[in-house]
Amino acid sequence: MDGTLVDTEPYWITAEHELVEEFGGRWSHEQALQLVGNPLLVSAEVLREAGVGLEPEQIVARLLDRVVAQVRRSVPWRPGAVELLTALRDAGVPCALVTMSYTVLADEVVARGPADAFSAQVTGDRVSRGKPHPEPYLAAAAQLGVEVARCVAIEDSPTGIASAVAAGARTLGVEAVVPVPHLDGLSRAASLAQVDLAAVARIGAGEVLDLTAGAAPAAG
Repeated sequence: MDGTLVDTEPYWITAEHELVEEFGGRWSHEQALQLVGNPLLVSAEVLREAGVGLEPEQIVARLLDRVVAQVRRSVPWRPGAVELLTALRDAGVPCALVTMSYTVLADEVVARGPADAFSAQVTGDRVSRGKPHPEPYLAAAAQLGVEVARCVAIEDSPTGIASAVAAGARTLGVEAVVPVPHLDGLSRAASLAQVDLAAVARIGAGEVLDLTAGAAPAAG
């Protein structure tokens, strides 16, 4: 979700900066980038080390309150995200939202997106092991009632990509705020605006696509 469908990473980074500074600490953009894609409780421990004098659960609650408030004002959809979700829904392709954000934030984003875009939802507060562990994607496939190897996972962070690959899903990395790694078998795109139903179908069939040069995906 964050960074893939919606450009909420700046919201998270702002919330982190405000919280660390409230407790008299310093927080750099480089430190913030290290948290992208992490389970929230893992990120909370890092913020504690930066001087935030709260328990991890309290840190997560403070961050979520701030980000949810910003999302309620404006959902910063990534280019091509709404169009792809709409096309998948209209084509009858079941989709699952797999995010390490908590349900309270995921619900806000889903409610503001295309109606009935998601058949399942896996959030960071509903799994015992978050990304990069494969559990989130295995849980999503189970909710959809399909083999994970038949799924195409779309991710933006190395942590999320590692989770999807470890689960056995065909994986597409779409770069947002951190670089997408070059991995054997990993499809790549510079933007979801380059990704259409044909591209998703080809990846699902086992092709490895590189759309980063800006060329439109071939029809098929």
